[in-house]
Amino acid sequence: MPISRVFLILSTLLALTQFTPARAEEISKDPLKLYVSPKGSDTWSGRLREPNREKNDGPLATFAGARDAVRSLKGAGKAVNGVTVLFRTGTYALEDTVVLGPQDSGTENAPIVYSAYTGERPVISGGREIKGWIRSRLGKKMGREMWEAHLPEVKEGDWWFRELFVEGKRQPRTRLPKQGFHNFTSLVESPGKHEWSEGVWGAGFAPGNIQNWKNLQDVEIVALTRWIESRSPIASVNIEGGTVTFKKKSTFRLEDTKHPDRFAPYYVENIWEELDEPGEWYLDRGAGILYYLPRPGEGPRTLEVVAPRLSRILGLEGAEGNPVHDIRFEGLTFRYAEWEYPEDDAGSNQAAHEVPGALRLEHATRCAFERCKVERVGIYGIEIGPGCSGISVARCTIRDLGAGGVKMGHGSKASALTDCVLEEGGRIYPSAVGVWIGNSGHNRVEHNEIRDFYYTGISVGWTWGYGESNAIENKIEYNHIHKIGQGLLSDMGGIYSLGISPGTRLSHNLIHDVTSYDYGGWGIYPDEGSSRIVIENNVVHHTKTGGFHQHYGKENIVRNNIFALAHLAQIIRTREEEHKSFDFVGNIVYFTEGELLGSNWKNDEFFLDKNLYWNPDSSKVNFKGATLEEWRKRGHDLSSRIADPLFADPEKGDFTLKPESPAFELDFQPIDLSTVGPRN
Repeated sequence: MPISRVFLILSTLLALTQFTPARAEEISKDPLKLYVSPKGSDTWSGRLREPNREKNDGPLATFAGARDAVRSLKGAGKAVNGVTVLFRTGTYALEDTVVLGPQDSGTENAPIVYSAYTGERPVISGGREIKGWIRSRLGKKMGREMWEAHLPEVKEGDWWFRELFVEGKRQPRTRLPKQGFHNFTSLVESPGKHEWSEGVWGAGFAPGNIQNWKNLQDVEIVALTRWIESRSPIASVNIEGGTVTFKKKSTFRLEDTKHPDRFAPYYVENIWEELDEPGEWYLDRGAGILYYLPRPGEGPRTLEVVAPRLSRILGLEGAEGNPVHDIRFEGLTFRYAEWEYPEDDAGSNQAAHEVPGALRLEHATRCAFERCKVERVGIYGIEIGPGCSGISVARCTIRDLGAGGVKMGHGSKASALTDCVLEEGGRIYPSAVGVWIGNSGHNRVEHNEIRDFYYTGISVGWTWGYGESNAIENKIEYNHIHKIGQGLLSDMGGIYSLGISPGTRLSHNLIHDVTSYDYGGWGIYPDEGSSRIVIENNVVHHTKTGGFHQHYGKENIVRNNIFALAHLAQIIRTREEEHKSFDFVGNIVYFTEGELLGSNWKNDEFFLDKNLYWNPDSSKVNFKGATLEEWRKRGHDLSSRIADPLFADPEKGDFTLKPESPAFELDFQPIDLSTVGPRN
């Protein structure tokens, strides 16, 4: 063999021996991979899925350790193709909120990804598991054995919580009454200030409803009025006088919205003397002792008991002109977060909008959450804050919430919530909503299921009246919104809007079972100043107060919808104005109780036509007492008809039209809801 050939072979072999895996990764276009595992250590490289035999290298151990390792790789120029951090199954209990800043960003073509390892479900936890349970030194209570856990952090004032989860289930704090509400009997008001929006510092109560309980300063009163709750610790109790004073002034005057002859409904939480039902618990802050009354069959050594410790789990924190960007989260579960209003604040004036999110983004762009879970938190799930754009939340489950699901706040824009399930909200702050869009535009909320909230399903806009608004071009489409209100608060809707909103579109939404305490259990609710919104191809049924209600606004288009089976009224218009309220054209309105038109239809500044109206009792189909012929003389519904639309089974929610339906003669287009809600 020629010497030159031998030299070439030897040179090639030498090059191959120097082609290390690290060098291969630099040449590869694939992102680098790091691993995180409960078996790991933050002193290791994170490049191995499992610890090696020598136990001197392997996966990382914590989320913060992974973030810092990514920073190191970026600093060394080794992350040009991105980094994927893979979390193995396990619970990663955080000592502090994980904060990612601009220095942690990826690029549009090479993002930084924090993901579950394939087929595994890691949990990022802001809670702490409570162990060391013992039989209570106080023995039995109400004939049952109690447990207690001693928590030095609580005694020292460094930890406090209002939530406890046993085997993943939210457990009730002690409360009175056990079910339902008491009502205040009088109010302690400021002189001369008795407006509905003026809060109070105290109230009267019926004998026995409030007592001078143990640790009175930790007992909280939760009062409901109009569309909000006020939550305040007790300051003092006058048993003889039957009055209680609050540490925090209530947000609104504590009226009973439904019954003007009495005052607001309320309940009282965290009462030591009421620890008497299995599953209840009580936290004695002064003593630093947590008490739990177990359910039958529960043993202190086998149960997982967790309380939230952090007020926020994850933060993406950029700055104006320097956003955090191109970070993705995939398949991760985020659990446990606690929060309370400041000392001088008993609640928000609407939608619990001041309550933050367990995952909060500020000045972030092109970041995403996909296939993630956010659950068992005392606040909102995800908050997209000021300076954010291009944020995606897709195929996520957001559930078991003290407040609402997702906030798209003031100063954010162009974000998307798609194919998600948001459920079981308002467990601490009932006025929170499933999806809250503030003064924010160009967002998409599509193909979601939103259920089991006590206030509104989706709220969009934050300008009352006709002032300038950024809440434009929002698309609310193909959402399934149900079990809303549940008779707790008033003045709510499946979808609620505010302000001038050109380009906003509410389409192909299925809304049903919206029930208010008093007024305002509406399906679609354009409130103050809602204008230039297109509302079409929605199916709304089984609401309390009405399928559609416009308080006031202008130039809205309501077409080709089905509004059915509201209890009190079907279509409602409240305020007279000198401009056209809306065009209501080509809709089907079907009802068996209540009236067709509710509230104010006097000044004729609206346009209705080509609608199909039906009640099996045709005498009930009238237009504020007028016949259709009399109504037409005012210029309305000239081509509309009163006829049975021939639905397949409306009482069971099937509004498929039979082929011979008279709706088709009015050019009604069938509404395809086959893809409503999450698509996977």
